Amino acid sequence: MPDSKRHLLLVDDEEALRSVVAERLTDAGFEVVEAASGEAALQALDGFAFDVIVSDLRLPGVDGRQVIDAALTRYPGIVAIVVTGYGTVKDAVDVIKRGAADFIAKPFQFDELMHVLTSALEQRRLKSENAYLHQQLDERFGLGSMVGKSAPMRALFQLIETVAPTTATILITGETGTGKEMVARAIHQTSTRHRERFVALNVSAIPETLLDAELFGHVRGAFTGAVAMRQGRLEQADGGTLFLDEVGTMPMALQMKLLRVLQEREFERIGDTRTIKVDVRIVAATNAELLKMVKEGTFREDLYYRLNVIAVHLTPLRERPEDIPLLVLRFLEKYSQSQGSGLRDQRTSEHRALDAPIPDPRSLIHGPRSPITVAQEAMRRLMSFPWPGNVRQLENAIERALALIGARTQIDASDLPPDVQAVAEVATPALDLPAEGVDLPAIVAQIEKGLIESALLRTGNNKGAAARLLSLKRTTLVEKLKRM
Repeated sequence: MPDSKRHLLLVDDEEALRSVVAERLTDAGFEVVEAASGEAALQALDGFAFDVIVSDLRLPGVDGRQVIDAALTRYPGIVAIVVTGYGTVKDAVDVIKRGAADFIAKPFQFDELMHVLTSALEQRRLKSENAYLHQQLDERFGLGSMVGKSAPMRALFQLIETVAPTTATILITGETGTGKEMVARAIHQTSTRHRERFVALNVSAIPETLLDAELFGHVRGAFTGAVAMRQGRLEQADGGTLFLDEVGTMPMALQMKLLRVLQEREFERIGDTRTIKVDVRIVAATNAELLKMVKEGTFREDLYYRLNVIAVHLTPLRERPEDIPLLVLRFLEKYSQSQGSGLRDQRTSEHRALDAPIPDPRSLIHGPRSPITVAQEAMRRLMSFPWPGNVRQLENAIERALALIGARTQIDASDLPPDVQAVAEVATPALDLPAEGVDLPAIVAQIEKGLIESALLRTGNNKGAAARLLSLKRTTLVEKLKRM
């Protein structure tokens, strides 16, 4: 079922005013979440893609300017309205220059606020300062080609910057699709070896009979078909970094040879007696539980500890949904360029311009065409989906959506894969009906009471937020509380 309501974050430290405005906005058809401080607003923005934010400028702690900046940076499609008191109109104008849609001065009539909201929603069409955000991604939320603002990603960036300059062997673990090779490349690019080669080998993709030669190389005549000497991946990576993906699938015989390389930094090509010294950093990766394999006898314990000098674990995407908007923008940039940014062949002049440097953001907003954006309803579904295939699956979903939008400049929920579209649908649990029957009104009342109490507990007794969790109007929730 389409999510037709507009989701609005109302930020004001005056509780009486905030409650009244929230109730009126709810009656006007908005789904309203209230925040009494800038810190609470930032927390709400971390977990949800709102359509609209209405924020007072003067707030205790984190002020409204910072809240608006964070909202616009995180969600370029959000409509931001600034509420300002006497003496702060100049500040409000400054925030508008930075991307807010409009401002309204206190005290105000509700009709005046509705007029500003309606005008902003009609005129803005979820425009995005996409170019500005892309320019800032690496500086503020990324490392190399990786992006993220969640605590696990910030910790990952810090760990990479700390260990990359060393020569220590690194073992990267994580589910399939979390970006283990991307992390390995970031380690290489941040290290002192960045001018040398980064060589990748997927151990599971090479037949066992060829893996030895692929890794160590061979001399002419070493085996049937060896018509010439060939360097292995170890020699190719000399001075640089060798990335061994899916190292858990490596045969036991080859594990012993790899252990010697890690200990002595030397090896022999197949069919050769000459020992070759190498200066190579090894970064290994696996989605398997190597310790469990060690206990089962399918992976060498000594090799495990040689590889696991520094452990880097990648958190699955479902545990860091706040990174999804940044990843979506990165993939939009990547595939918009490769697919022509939604343009078709007849628009050749604009298509050629895609290879030019990214223009000033104002030209994207006011120029001949708009950048590709993602509707907030679609973003909400992207952020709610569990992504079993992690970042790789999200990337495929965005590539698919860009292929489906045609000449449109906005990705809607209907452009997403069917399983992502269905994430907002609530399944009805199957219940067995006892032979003696049930007291349905009593059961429904008990369930309703429990859900309302849980919603109020989760939101800190914030009735507006609790009503949103329960898909109720705030006034309806208040009436239910009175009856309870």
